[in-house]
Amino acid sequence: MSTDTTEKGLEAHITQHLCLVNGFEERHFDQYNRIECVDEELLFKFLNHTQPKEVAKLKQSHGNNFRQRILYLINRKIKDETVVNEKCLGGIINLLRTGITDGNTGIKLKLFYDKPVSNFNPKDAELFEKNIFSVTRQVHFSNQNEKSLDLIVFINGLPLTTFELKNELTKQNVKDAIKQYKTTRDPKEELFRLARCLVHFAVDTEQVWMCTHLKGENSLFLPFNKGNDNGAGNPPNPSGMKTDYLWKDILTKESITNIIQNYVQLIEEESEKIFPDGKIKKEKVKKMIFPRYHQLDSVRSLLADAKANGAGKRYLIQHSAGSGKSNSISWLAHQLVGLFDKTNTKAVFDSVIVVTDRIVLDSQIQRNIKQFEQVSGLVEHIDKGSKHLKEALEEGKKIIITTIQKFPHIVNDIGDLPGNKFAIIIDEAHSSQSGNTAGKLNATLSKDFERIQVDDDEFIFMDKGQHDELTSEDLVVDIVQSRKMLTNASYFAFTATPKQKTLELFGVKFKVSDKDKARVFHLYSMKQAIQEHFIEDVLLNYTTYNSHFALLKKIEDDPLYDKKKAQKKLRIYVESHELNIARKTAVMVEHFMSSVVGKKKINGLAKAMIVTSSRRNAVKYKKAFDIYLKENSIPFIAIVAFSGEVDGQTESSLNGFSSASIPDEFKKANNRFLIVANKYQTGFDQPLLHTMYVDKKLGGVSAVQTLSRLNRTKSGKTDTSVMDFANSTDEIKNAFEPYYETTILGEATDPNKLFDLQTALDAYQVYTNAQVQEFSDKIVQNVPVDQLHIILDVAANIFRTTLDEKSQEDFRTKCKSYVRLYVFLAQIVPFTNPYLERLYIFLKHLQNKIQKEHGEDLAQGVLDAIDLDSYRLQKLGEFNITIQQGEELMPSSEMGSGVAEPELELLSNIVKAFNERFGTAFTNEDKVRKMTAELMQDVKGDQVAMDNINASLHKNDIQNAQITFTDILKEKMINHIDSNFEVFKEYNDNQEFKAFLAGQMFKLLIHDLRNPLI
Repeated sequence: MSTDTTEKGLEAHITQHLCLVNGFEERHFDQYNRIECVDEELLFKFLNHTQPKEVAKLKQSHGNNFRQRILYLINRKIKDETVVNEKCLGGIINLLRTGITDGNTGIKLKLFYDKPVSNFNPKDAELFEKNIFSVTRQVHFSNQNEKSLDLIVFINGLPLTTFELKNELTKQNVKDAIKQYKTTRDPKEELFRLARCLVHFAVDTEQVWMCTHLKGENSLFLPFNKGNDNGAGNPPNPSGMKTDYLWKDILTKESITNIIQNYVQLIEEESEKIFPDGKIKKEKVKKMIFPRYHQLDSVRSLLADAKANGAGKRYLIQHSAGSGKSNSISWLAHQLVGLFDKTNTKAVFDSVIVVTDRIVLDSQIQRNIKQFEQVSGLVEHIDKGSKHLKEALEEGKKIIITTIQKFPHIVNDIGDLPGNKFAIIIDEAHSSQSGNTAGKLNATLSKDFERIQVDDDEFIFMDKGQHDELTSEDLVVDIVQSRKMLTNASYFAFTATPKQKTLELFGVKFKVSDKDKARVFHLYSMKQAIQEHFIEDVLLNYTTYNSHFALLKKIEDDPLYDKKKAQKKLRIYVESHELNIARKTAVMVEHFMSSVVGKKKINGLAKAMIVTSSRRNAVKYKKAFDIYLKENSIPFIAIVAFSGEVDGQTESSLNGFSSASIPDEFKKANNRFLIVANKYQTGFDQPLLHTMYVDKKLGGVSAVQTLSRLNRTKSGKTDTSVMDFANSTDEIKNAFEPYYETTILGEATDPNKLFDLQTALDAYQVYTNAQVQEFSDKIVQNVPVDQLHIILDVAANIFRTTLDEKSQEDFRTKCKSYVRLYVFLAQIVPFTNPYLERLYIFLKHLQNKIQKEHGEDLAQGVLDAIDLDSYRLQKLGEFNITIQQGEELMPSSEMGSGVAEPELELLSNIVKAFNERFGTAFTNEDKVRKMTAELMQDVKGDQVAMDNINASLHKNDIQNAQITFTDILKEKMINHIDSNFEVFKEYNDNQEFKAFLAGQMFKLLIHDLRNPLI
């Protein structure tokens, strides 16, 4: 008999393993009660074997109706809508944990027995073994029809998980299984109601996806995959299918029991729904939490190691944003409390301390841990100072939640309790410790950090090895390093971006040749989070600006200055100059209005963050934004966020509301810009953030953390955008490399490359201009999809019949490049040629028709790709991201060179050096001033132009007056090509300089016309 390669073969293979290896019973679908959603025979078999006296009493009390009474109580418990402190009391998970109680007799029945964590009670272990795990194939679940599910796993007759299986050998995959759940599984069916089952799995031989709440097309399926090469998917499996971990490791009796005992939770949380008009509606939403694979794997791995090795170890867990870290920490904390050693007779830890440095996350973790609390009084939140902390430690509170500020007290107090053993969970600690409140650096930190001036009276502390700011992670490392490592405490450090010293302190040590190295204990990478669509890739649309400055020495003397410090002060001066900030403000707002608001990013609700280099600059930007938005009648508001006060000004005085209200105020529709100075650069989650304008030098972890404010996903959010005025793409790339298998950034891309690609593609004559126009018109007109295929098929046929293999490959490559490049350039270049947009739409769909054959249905996915309106508005695209391993982090040198002697230099030479570094090609201020004066005279001497300008001004039409002025200025500029070619060339080639010069000269003209006597 040949091998069954259909999904039935996969179904049989999984069932066989569950029964022969995992000890499940196989049941027939006829034994399933569709009405009550239960395998009734197994349910009562379990109850009679484990609780015969209780069953007998119920039978005596209710007579022949006792079975129906038990089924009624089970269904009543599952459907219970009661909520206490955000915890739901109903659902299958609470049924299995707490059982049912008959109100008439007071008799309680257990529906499931946990596996004991210690050896103290052998009877509990015997009862656990009496649980009946079973699997049923082709279960007919509906009373309305004969539709069936491929598999259902039951525990004691109660359905636990459902499965839809697909086998790629039949040209169907996990996407088809998900589609089946969404389109042919009615969520109104009792089996599919929320909390009737724990989870629904869509499975093929490559991937596993899961959903806890079926809601038709709105069902949210999440990957339940191991990850492959630090990315999405599953690794090759030399001993079987890529997905066999599901039935070999996850669906064992012990694993399922562990998930029921310690992971799944039915909760109610407040959800915010934002409507297109910006209004926010808050509502209570019930949610079933089931662990993702990496969460389950990390927590189980940590527990297993702690169980085997006891207290006194250090663990580093590198989990990207989007990993669900708060839940992972909560699950770990609760299970560390009940963890016994390898003999199963002695607790490994007396107390678990959770340390976090972010107020918002602190409350979030506190809430999560409270939600998972199954025994009252287990959790203590420290909010009354170090005395409260000491009392909690001495009283042996099981889970203590505290903040990073109290961490030194924790380390000291633990040292005073040598008889107790502690687990310390340190949450990601990356909030900045810079600003005026950081105080003096202690001796150990001062070796690696120096105080850098960012404004007249403002400093930040910067890593000497790389341009990375001091964070509270550095403080944690310093505290731990500066004290002898305690043998009675284990450290579990969670971070997305571990610094070198964090790796050195908490990482797993290993040797390569003669070198000692360290790695993280568990990894869920940024690459995997992006590929699994839990976060956005913030590096895809990255634009950089170069700022040019020229300075003039305006005193006759030529004094000596410290060259290095003088250069820094000059840089601060020009970066903080109001003219510079006003110009950048105009660029930012115009970009936001045209490329973000104009393109309806995130359904028209997108917001932006402006990252500034100092608190004083944040204030200046706030005022510049207020002026520009008002003068241009733009109905949006800019909010500023910084610590303390600047020249008597505070957040509250500038914003008109309290500091604590900033996150909520920023949610409002018209509050589109958030201007920050350190504050909100880390730990701030606002999914509507789409664009970031960076006017601050970033490096290392601070670069990754800052830019990651954009990465939160949101319905309608398909991309992000960064405009950087202070960093090069190489600098940002180098910052991300150690933490993110490096993405190739779009560096200063030449728009002409797009035209070159268009010309090359057109030359192949695979399509005609008329076909491109007809196809894009039909997309907009929302025609039946077959009309689109007719056009595409004609072009695809020409592609296959007229091009040789080499030409076909070249066309495919150029086609993909055009689609990718257009999506990027459309963010920053205001194309006026509509054919480019039309060609993008056409090629985006054509490329699916001309893919190389891989033995699969090549037409599959085309219909899903045609999402007409949103596709056009949101410019969705597929990017080819080149990934490579970043360089290893290297320790900073311990060899210091002492305090460097200041290098003295003449002021004239300092100005000259500054201009050479930051200036333009024209640094002769007198020459430029003379030319602009002559230009202005030329314009004023053109009577026709001046009449047109005056006519526009008389009508109060400033815009047309400026257009006329700019046009005539361009004509007059040609007259000066010989006398000042450098200025002419800069004006002709540099659009930003052209706009700046024309704008400034137009303001001077208006001033002269309105004030003729001045």
